[in-house]
Amino acid sequence: MPKVTETVLEIDLDSLAHNYNFLRSKLNPTTKFMAVVKAFAYGSEAPATAIKLEKLGVDYLAVAYANEGIALRNGGIKTPILVLHPLAANFASIIDYGLEPSIYSIKILLEFLEVANSMNQKDYPIHLKFNTGLNRLGFGENDLELVSDHLLKATDVRVVSAFSHLAASEDKSERAFTLDQIAIYETIFHKLGGNLGYVPMKHILNTSGIINYPEAQFNMVRSGIGLYGYGNEPSVDAHLKPMATLKTLISQLHRIGTHESVGYNRAYLSDKPRVTATLPLGHADGIGRHYGNGNTFVSINGQKAPIIGNVCMDMIMVDVTEIDCQEGDEVIVFGHHPTAEEFAFTAQTISYELLSGISQRVKRVIIGK
Repeated sequence: MPKVTETVLEIDLDSLAHNYNFLRSKLNPTTKFMAVVKAFAYGSEAPATAIKLEKLGVDYLAVAYANEGIALRNGGIKTPILVLHPLAANFASIIDYGLEPSIYSIKILLEFLEVANSMNQKDYPIHLKFNTGLNRLGFGENDLELVSDHLLKATDVRVVSAFSHLAASEDKSERAFTLDQIAIYETIFHKLGGNLGYVPMKHILNTSGIINYPEAQFNMVRSGIGLYGYGNEPSVDAHLKPMATLKTLISQLHRIGTHESVGYNRAYLSDKPRVTATLPLGHADGIGRHYGNGNTFVSINGQKAPIIGNVCMDMIMVDVTEIDCQEGDEVIVFGHHPTAEEFAFTAQTISYELLSGISQRVKRVIIGK
């Protein structure tokens, strides 16, 4: 790669392919794969990611909101796209762009049926979301009869899948809870199929579910974080490759004396003469203030450089006293070392938050094919 001259997020499509193939290897040949590309593909670059996944043969894509799916359609994506959290204001656009809504409440169902009818739809594909313990979105089991009654009267839509979401599939100590969720879901699904007179697709597993509960893969699985290189446990991470690497450079070096301060509010006071490096990224780029004051480190010439002082909007400062470096040298914020998971852990957060929070002002650079 050429020398970094600005802060960039490198998106490695070869790593994406590696991760996809690893997760696929855990599935039966007939099991469909839904790739979650919401939030700019977990902070990376959604169109390029979706195009690569389409070439790899993914069966479905999933986004959170309609505008994300519309952007993919405008980027040429033809693969079916599930909108996980559709809002009534976007129903007409969802139909216009051939997106498939997750229907999660009676109110949303009735509103979508009204719009579908007004747009003269026939058997428009929808997905039903059932709540089995996450308590976020979804119908309850006690909604089944009413949902079924409305659907049996409607010719505007057809249920493509009925799904749920595991709350703690990565946590081995919550195995009993997860198995209970799966059992509740299977009961709901069986009743739904009996009511509708046909059998939709069935899916409940996320990335950790694929690894820990392969017996519940049913017709399809959904993966988000695993595609981007993180499996929620070290033994899985060892088989995955981080897709995104955040790189920057040293803008300026400073030599400071004993008891001199660095940054806003004099949050860092040196205990001896030190050398600091200023880097051109900050909390406006997604590196929040919780990473400051020695909690976290970046990598410069293969060595750890702790972040010191408060993170600024556009800059962070790191201690390079023991590192042989100069202005213009490359800095790895996260990637392979430290990984996004390691970087996030130092501030007691998770890779999901870090990755999805990288600002769109950070330039994306696509590598791989």
